[in-house]
Amino acid sequence: LLDVGCGYGPLGISLAKVQGVKVTMIDINSRAIDLAKQNAQRNKVEATIFQSNIYENVTGSFDYIISNPPIRAGKKVVHQVIAEAYDYLNQGGNLTIVIQKKQGAPSAKAKMEDVFGNAEVVKKDKGYYILRSEKI
Repeated sequence: LLDVGCGYGPLGISLAKVQGVKVTMIDINSRAIDLAKQNAQRNKVEATIFQSNIYENVTGSFDYIISNPPIRAGKKVVHQVIAEAYDYLNQGGNLTIVIQKKQGAPSAKAKMEDVFGNAEVVKKDKGYYILRSEKI
C-alpha cells in the first residue's frame, strides 16, 4: 500500500496496524515525514516513510494507493495524484481517495473515470466522499 500525502500518517499507520498490509508513506513536507515516522514507531508499525513530491521518489508498484489529497495545493496537484497513480498500480490494484464534495469530489471522480475507465463512490458522509478506481 502506498499512502500519498500521508501527513502525520493516520491512514497508512491505521491500515498497517489493522489490516497488516506492508505500507509505504510519502509526503512533500519534511515535518509531516518526521511526525509520520514518530507515529509509526509509537504504534509499533513497520513502514517505509520518505519525502517525495507526489511520485517523484517512488519506485516499484503497489496493490493499493490511498490519498487524502492536498486540496490546498490545488486541483492540478490532486489530478496529478490521480493520473500518475495508474503507473504505480499493479494490475487489479486500486486507488482510493478521500475528498470533500465542496473541494472537488465531482471533478476528482470524473478524472478517475477518465484515467481508469471506472470510479465508484464507496461512501458519502457529511460532505466527504470516498472514491475508488481499479486498474483493469
